[in-house]
Amino acid sequence: MTTSKTRSLSSLCFETSQDFFHNLDRLTTLIDQSPEDAIIIAPEVCLSGFAYERFEEAAAFSIYALEKLRITVENRLLIFTAITKENDEFYNIAYAVHNGTIVHTQAKAKLFALGAEHEYFSAGEEGAIAPFLFEGIKIGILICFELRFKQLWQQLEGCDIIAIPAQWGKLRSEHFVTLTTALAIMNQCYVIASDASNEETSGMSGIITPFGAEIRNNGSEILTSHYENRTVESMRRYLNVGIK
Repeated sequence: MTTSKTRSLSSLCFETSQDFFHNLDRLTTLIDQSPEDAIIIAPEVCLSGFAYERFEEAAAFSIYALEKLRITVENRLLIFTAITKENDEFYNIAYAVHNGTIVHTQAKAKLFALGAEHEYFSAGEEGAIAPFLFEGIKIGILICFELRFKQLWQQLEGCDIIAIPAQWGKLRSEHFVTLTTALAIMNQCYVIASDASNEETSGMSGIITPFGAEIRNNGSEILTSHYENRTVESMRRYLNVGIK
């Protein structure tokens, strides 16, 4: 008999300011307001924005913020990205934090040329975009622009949840909605998409089920739903396309 795995899901949608401490305070407040068992996805580089002229400061702040967030998260799982310095190079790294521990990291591999990301960041390895296990739940991460690459969808085939932390351009808002919904349907999994609510971003955070049912941001900073592994298993039995 299969034991049902359940967790609350939270997708955040808040503005990223130039004040790093304000951003951290906002994030920790929203974490505290999320269910105690939530898997939480926050917008891409939500602590600093891209801050191209302040990379050293942003990378130092990421270290400070990670220590604070380790304490704040408790039994929740928080997935977010932060500007990180490694071996004198800067990366946009996704962190998954739970109970004081960093359980997974993943550097952004597909940098957004229209935003000049390649001029400031070093790219991570595409092969490192792979599922990780959290309490028996298989989770994958695609960071913003990576959502557009079909081979990365295939690398995450079999995930129960795919997290999308993003700073997605408002002019391409429909693309974000369409692609995140299609990803959930194609991979028959939950997708938790988190976009910032900045003036230039879509603000279209959402939670999509394996059946394609979705809720989208309606002005709230927190969207909440629930994950059940039985829903994933049911969809994959109902329309068997070979995903296991």
